[in-house]
Amino acid sequence: MSFPVNRMRRIRRTDPLRALVRETTVEPGDLIFPLFVCAGEGIRKEVSSMPGIYNISVDEAVREAEEAASLGLGGLILFGVTASKDERGTGAWDEYGIVQRALRAIKQSQASKQLVLIADVCLCEYTSHGHCGIVTESKGTFEIDNDATLKLLARAAVSYAKAGADIVAPSDMMDGRVAAIRTALDAEGHSYTPILSYASKFFSAFYGPFREAAGSAPQFGDRRSYQMDGANLREAMREIDLDIEEGADMILMKPAMPYLDVIRAARERVGVPIGAYQVSGEFSMLTAAIQNGWLDHDRAILESLTSIRRAGADFAITYFAKVAAKLLG
Repeated sequence: MSFPVNRMRRIRRTDPLRALVRETTVEPGDLIFPLFVCAGEGIRKEVSSMPGIYNISVDEAVREAEEAASLGLGGLILFGVTASKDERGTGAWDEYGIVQRALRAIKQSQASKQLVLIADVCLCEYTSHGHCGIVTESKGTFEIDNDATLKLLARAAVSYAKAGADIVAPSDMMDGRVAAIRTALDAEGHSYTPILSYASKFFSAFYGPFREAAGSAPQFGDRRSYQMDGANLREAMREIDLDIEEGADMILMKPAMPYLDVIRAARERVGVPIGAYQVSGEFSMLTAAIQNGWLDHDRAILESLTSIRRAGADFAITYFAKVAAKLLG
């Protein structure tokens, strides 16, 4: 039967009716807030391209964790900001590195009982050249040595697990890194530490503000040889299949909104938990439009997160996490 017997507007008339039939919801527990942790004490330095987002010292990270817990967020993902860099990114697995110190400090707080702590596993924040792996040169041509990088990523993942990370999340896009990390974790007694693999991380224009925040911009070239071509959906599915085969417990899509079709395709393909990263460029783009009065603050934030959940993501990493939790509360 059609109109006038069927009237779709009947179930849209009131807030309670709309809430009753709502298919997709966003809850604070679905959201992960990123932290950029730096050396020092009492430091909160705003990232110029990300209003309201800061480089923070370990003591401030503990305060952020306490606030996140009070808002009911699902967890935090930690990135290190350091001036001490070298060609191999040794700071990534330093026992006294900035992320390791932050993990231990947060674990000693009450907040850790309510939050999942995720450690991003990559070398770009710690290498002098800003690439995600070991750089080799031959006849003036630079290459990323995939296999030599695997040992270093595995070493970093073990270091984070020892420091208290509940999840390790390799974001480098080297082939075989999930298997290398799983083997190393198991060998060091961390067989219950899950791996959240950035299974389809695309080469994207939307990472710029993050690179300012983390100080991780490449000093030469770009990351096209290891991050994915944004035109390739089938290749993304292969990446996902391979990471799960190697032992990934969860997968992450990055970026989120420009790649909602990838999230949907992954959701229809695999049964593991799926996350999506609403990256810095997405945050800065929406924030700029909101600040200029072009978009409604509350509606734009919640609509963007709902679209990510509706596409199939079980959780979202987002710089809007705290703001969204307050709106949802």
